[in-house]
Amino acid sequence: MDFQVWDFPGQVDFMDPSFDLDAIFGEIGALIWVIDAQDDYLEAINRLNSTILNLQPSYPNINIEVFIHKVDGLSDDYKLDIQRDIMQRIQDELSDHGVENAPINFHLTSIYNHSIFEAFSKVIQKLIPHLPTLEALLNDLCRSCRFEKAYLFDVLSKIYIATDSSPVDMPSYEICSDYIDVIVDVSEIYGYPRSQEYVETLEGEPWNKKLEDQVACLDAESAIVLTDMKRPIMLREVNKYLALVAIMREGSFEKMPLVTMNVETVVEGLTKVFEITKMRK
Repeated sequence: MDFQVWDFPGQVDFMDPSFDLDAIFGEIGALIWVIDAQDDYLEAINRLNSTILNLQPSYPNINIEVFIHKVDGLSDDYKLDIQRDIMQRIQDELSDHGVENAPINFHLTSIYNHSIFEAFSKVIQKLIPHLPTLEALLNDLCRSCRFEKAYLFDVLSKIYIATDSSPVDMPSYEICSDYIDVIVDVSEIYGYPRSQEYVETLEGEPWNKKLEDQVACLDAESAIVLTDMKRPIMLREVNKYLALVAIMREGSFEKMPLVTMNVETVVEGLTKVFEITKMRK
């Protein structure tokens, strides 16, 4: 699937009659509204409510995602207080105007941890029509291999487009995300066709490449054991964009042949799902 992201600065009034609302919102699946948790957010809330009230009659199916951002400098209790206050103000205003059960979701985010990636992951998953099929495949894999958690990552963005049905544990997600960076870095050194790269190097071409080129040559399968976790983590590339990353249980290395066979079966299933999706387009 191809996604477009349109970024509107806060001072732009896209509800102005001079804008073509259908051109902006006609094909939008999600509207992400960013609120600065460390600033006075009353005006941002008022503008969000006005936007929702204007969009609801014509575009009722747009998912409204509120990112309560910059929460890294706040205590845990204060974060929750701010979230409750924002939620209450938005819901009360909409209820006063007769809008009940609007599709609004709230996320606490920061750029200093993986919470922003977690929030974007949840937004993207709502826009994937074959998500239940992907989740079912990952559930079967976790059950067959006794995995603690499995993610299907977009390698470039570190957004996971699907996971199994067990609750997401933020530390495990962060470890899996960082593991992808390790594999990409190692692949940059060892993953290319060596003969051609050696010729290019002799001709003065630099070794460093764009991230897209690194990923294109990933073709990786790997498993490691972290000393602090005592649990193996494995990665299997699905295609040049996606990687399956799973946290295994302690002692799972003893059954790696069976695990590898099950993972290969799931990767084949995922590939077929994407091929069918392309055919339908």
